[in-house]
Amino acid sequence: MTQALIAEIEGYASVFDVPDLNGDIVAPGAFAKSLKKNPKPALLYQHAAEAPIGRWLSLREDARGLFVKGELILSSPRAREVHALLEGGAMDGLSIGYRTVRSSRVASGRRILEADLWEVSIVTFPMAPGARITRIGPPRPERAPQDYAKIFSESVRIPSSPTPPGMRATRARLRANQDPAALSAGRRASAPLPLSPGAGARHFAEAVEHAAQKLTAQE
Repeated sequence: MTQALIAEIEGYASVFDVPDLNGDIVAPGAFAKSLKKNPKPALLYQHAAEAPIGRWLSLREDARGLFVKGELILSSPRAREVHALLEGGAMDGLSIGYRTVRSSRVASGRRILEADLWEVSIVTFPMAPGARITRIGPPRPERAPQDYAKIFSESVRIPSSPTPPGMRATRARLRANQDPAALSAGRRASAPLPLSPGAGARHFAEAVEHAAQKLTAQE
């Protein structure tokens, strides 16, 4: 199965307390309610509803503004084009599509107190000059090698053999006598026996099958 390629991006979709080119100002906390209802709005190109190019993975408000992290899905020709333009420095703007829920009047225009966020787009000309992509990742498989390693390592864990009750009592007496040589011997005696070659092969085969099932379930 061919792995789909993605490219990670991150940046600021909105900047707080700074007038945009229309004179509107977004207040800190303006997106809090919306993100609870819809934590992953659409990732579009130039605000075109027919042009999704990836997905946003996380959005959070910090002291500066609305910070976003997402992935371009490079199996889309448009997403590949956008990624090339971003890497080439031809564009780096971000812009939000939203409905104003609450606002107040200020000298420059409106102060947006609450906004219902619909989408965040990659654009050529952002309305808020400070809304920019700050990191562009290279193309990579959707599932990284470390993801496979983690799934497989979880599948091949062998539980350690419990210490028999009699051995526990013997080791307790040895500790009480503080005999280092005897303690060392006791540890060796209580170590679990290695698996036989046949049992080891069966365990490995079961682990591979379990890891394959987990990978299939996550596709």
